[in-house]
Amino acid sequence: MLLKYWPEQTNLKFMNLRLIGAMVSALMIAASVFFLGTRGLNFGVDFAGGTVMELEQTDTITVEAVRAAMPLSAEVNSAVGTDARSIVVVKFGEADPAALGEAFQALPPAEQAERATGATNELVVRVLKEALGISDDQFLRNDSVGPKVSSELFRDGITALVVALVLMLAYIWFRFEWQFSVGAVAALAHDVIITLGVFSLLQMEFNLTTIAALLTIIGYSMNDTVVVFDRVREEKRKYKKMPDRQVIDLALNSTLSRTLLTSGTTLLALLAIFFLGGPVLRGMSFALIWGILIGTYSSIFIASSIVLALGMDLNKKPVEDVQGFQGAP
Repeated sequence: MLLKYWPEQTNLKFMNLRLIGAMVSALMIAASVFFLGTRGLNFGVDFAGGTVMELEQTDTITVEAVRAAMPLSAEVNSAVGTDARSIVVVKFGEADPAALGEAFQALPPAEQAERATGATNELVVRVLKEALGISDDQFLRNDSVGPKVSSELFRDGITALVVALVLMLAYIWFRFEWQFSVGAVAALAHDVIITLGVFSLLQMEFNLTTIAALLTIIGYSMNDTVVVFDRVREEKRKYKKMPDRQVIDLALNSTLSRTLLTSGTTLLALLAIFFLGGPVLRGMSFALIWGILIGTYSSIFIASSIVLALGMDLNKKPVEDVQGFQGAP
């Protein structure tokens, strides 16, 4: 019903605001680099190594009781699981070798480094069972990642992001022109850097699901940018003598309703996941929500502005008229 209130034609001068958009983006990128350099990312167990346990919360298994029983420093919090049950979430790294027993200390250093995570996990499980009487069924989750595996996961995640950017560059270059590929990839890099900066600022957990969210953001933003670029090319070939600035504004206005409707409906679903999906999905859903907002912004003010700055030279390619269905005589 709200569609009838949307104007059939808009005439917003987006490119008149491109310098303001460039300054806003430059400030956000500078702030993101600053936060990444000073605060860093709050790596989850996937990348930092360690263990995450989830325990069924009962009258005896509480945050205070678990925190008091832990044999090493740990982060203990309450949360709501995906099945709406109250749980206790425990996160910890490797214990001091002295706490793992003489047999562990007698191992060679290389073997100690390899077994430390597993030995710490066994120690914590044993202590919690003895102190709180926890059964195996009450350990809802018990995931451990060693330092070697975590470093490999981080490297593979970053590699996936870089490969995605390179493939997008090649695709847009093949699909359009090199000016469009530069604008698209610059917008994608802009989205990823600022999203990482937000995660650094808020110190939200950065793990494999966040990498998956970043890859999704790249795909979503690229889809939005391709729609705009395709309309830009269409309008440029239709109005060959129209200035590039007016062509891009015309294309952006003609795709604006589609962009807002697609982003809006997607945001409604993601907001539901963010508020109702529990802590496990909160980081990923937040990354997607922010990514859609910043991706929509970059498609309009970053990708299109770069194409305008580099210029379009589409008229050198002849446009063939394809005869369609003419109807009955």
